[in-house]
Amino acid sequence: MKTILMILLFGCCVFKNHAQSTETVAGSREQQLENSTQINADAEIEDDSWLQQMQRFIKDPVDLNEAGEGALQEFRVLTPIQIRQLLLYRKLCGAFISIYELQAVPGWDIAVIKKISPFITVSDHTGMGRLLGTRAAKGDHSILIRVSQTLERSKGYARDSGATNFYPGSPQRIMLRYTYHFRNLLQWGVLAEKDAGEQFFKGKQKQGFDFYSAHLFLQNFGNIRALALGDFAVDLGQGLIQWQGLAFKKSGDVISIKREGGILKPYHSAGESNFHRGIGITIAKHKWQATAFVSYKKIDANLVVDTLPGSDAYVSSLQTSGYHRTKSEADDKGVQRQFAVGGNLSYKNKTLRLGINAIHYRFGLPIQKSADPYNRYALSGKHFGNYSLDYGYTFKNLHLFGEAAITGNLDKAFLAGLIISPSSYADVSVLYRNISRSYQSLYSNAFTDNTYPANETGLYTGMSLRPNDQWRIDAFADIFKFPWLKYRVDAPSAGADFLVQAAYKPNKQLEIYTRYHSGAKAINGNEGSVLAIVALQSQRNWRAQVNFKLDPAVNLRCRAEAIWVGKTNVERGFSTCFDIIYKPALKPYSGNMRLQYFETGGYDSRIYAYENDVLYSFSIPAFYDKGYRYYVNLNDDINKKLSIWLRWAQTIFRGKNSVGSGLDEIMGSSRTEVKLQALYNF
Repeated sequence: MKTILMILLFGCCVFKNHAQSTETVAGSREQQLENSTQINADAEIEDDSWLQQMQRFIKDPVDLNEAGEGALQEFRVLTPIQIRQLLLYRKLCGAFISIYELQAVPGWDIAVIKKISPFITVSDHTGMGRLLGTRAAKGDHSILIRVSQTLERSKGYARDSGATNFYPGSPQRIMLRYTYHFRNLLQWGVLAEKDAGEQFFKGKQKQGFDFYSAHLFLQNFGNIRALALGDFAVDLGQGLIQWQGLAFKKSGDVISIKREGGILKPYHSAGESNFHRGIGITIAKHKWQATAFVSYKKIDANLVVDTLPGSDAYVSSLQTSGYHRTKSEADDKGVQRQFAVGGNLSYKNKTLRLGINAIHYRFGLPIQKSADPYNRYALSGKHFGNYSLDYGYTFKNLHLFGEAAITGNLDKAFLAGLIISPSSYADVSVLYRNISRSYQSLYSNAFTDNTYPANETGLYTGMSLRPNDQWRIDAFADIFKFPWLKYRVDAPSAGADFLVQAAYKPNKQLEIYTRYHSGAKAINGNEGSVLAIVALQSQRNWRAQVNFKLDPAVNLRCRAEAIWVGKTNVERGFSTCFDIIYKPALKPYSGNMRLQYFETGGYDSRIYAYENDVLYSFSIPAFYDKGYRYYVNLNDDINKKLSIWLRWAQTIFRGKNSVGSGLDEIMGSSRTEVKLQALYNF
């Protein structure tokens, strides 16, 4: 009977090819990454682990007959309810015969199956890779080298006589990465990187590259769920005390409010701050799982040496940019010593998961922030710790989750969420958070409006409706308060955020979506005054996009976006772009290009736009003032082992004599970036 059912489902199910499904997943990620960049505009997202992982899943798909909850969570597109329904179906009905059988799993629809179809398989060859020798000998090696450069010369490279602040290194950014993979069970690798302006084998960088990283990561070997040596990331609970992996906040994907995934993850990205360096292990036995890790590394910090007798040196801030170009940046490198130890103990049965988490830090130098009022509750001292309880409970089509955390000083933070699927056509999400003004954490990333979980209370509600196969409507509302002062907000404040998005896909060739986003946050109205006036600043954003598949090899995309900032003196912005994506089947070459026009009233009305890039890379620039931008990406698979990518991107501003500021200022009206990448697999 099961075989007959599979055949019937096969007859009524139509799947796109892998490239199209991959684009579907990437499309939802683009909005999430744009929003993350807008929330924290000063931080460049260097973590490309999720891009590497998706490519690995395409080459080594996850076997549905072996996959556990953790492997399914790594897709980041499945709800906890969908994961539980799949595992329950497999337990009741036995091993899957085909991926088309997924249509019989309650809560799974065609859209979800299409999203993950490139990354899954069904195999009867279970047990492969149980021997460590097999894992170490039968995997794939790869070497990736990437070189990029801004062609125009900025002020930082103009070493005029008497200049004391400049970039002593070359303008090229270089990254070299070697990795070994056996399926998703064993990997190791090394990475080396230098940023533009940093010296290379001379000056303060006589060791060559500015940043080196190495890792070894073993999964699912007996009772060892994960073993990490070298550089690794730690994700605990819902991100209140620790979350170093990539995590998203508010976006058009209104159901993705829960942090999910394994606790230990290998780190092999170019970011120089958001990871641990040491050893970590996760051991699982029956319904219990335990994780422990220890880390020691030197981190960048702003060192302050007081010349008064008897005064000790201290750190005024931790630096996370990873830049070591100028003398002051190089002096900050490795100033602070950081020791971390932590772990997790969790219990899980069919419906319930409970976890206890702890992490403790000790620093070589005390942290002492500036005396500004908004820093009254900032992280300080030579040591601190965070401790939490997290939970997850699933009952039929209802999933509850949350985390309650405290610091060593008993400062409290609480987060609780709900995901429910009342029917196959609707999903609802609710999340409440209450984080005290004095709560502090390091390397954390919870679902909050603030960049980091601190000084916030709020309630988020989201709904996703799918009335038929052609329409999808998503909406959320988020109301929040900040009980203490913030940077550039000199009083307790409040705000709100609303979004409505509708997507229409009548056939395989055409997809249209439009989005309206409105919100308001408090900000100082008279910067520099003795007594600041705090007022709400509203922001409205509208976007419309059309995707059209001209033929099997050519995709066309057109987007228009407008933004309004403020109520009285409204600052406006507008952008439109046109993309051509060319990917012929069974051909070794592909490419894409974009032409964009933007015009805004200033920086406050800036518009962020995700851009395609070379493999394992992406960019999300902010556009403001007036100008044009275009880029071209080309890819050619020379043979089965060697692939190359080339990217050319240029922004041309109207009515400007210079681009950028400070040492990055370019005299002229254009900025041009070129990037070359080669990947060798063996």
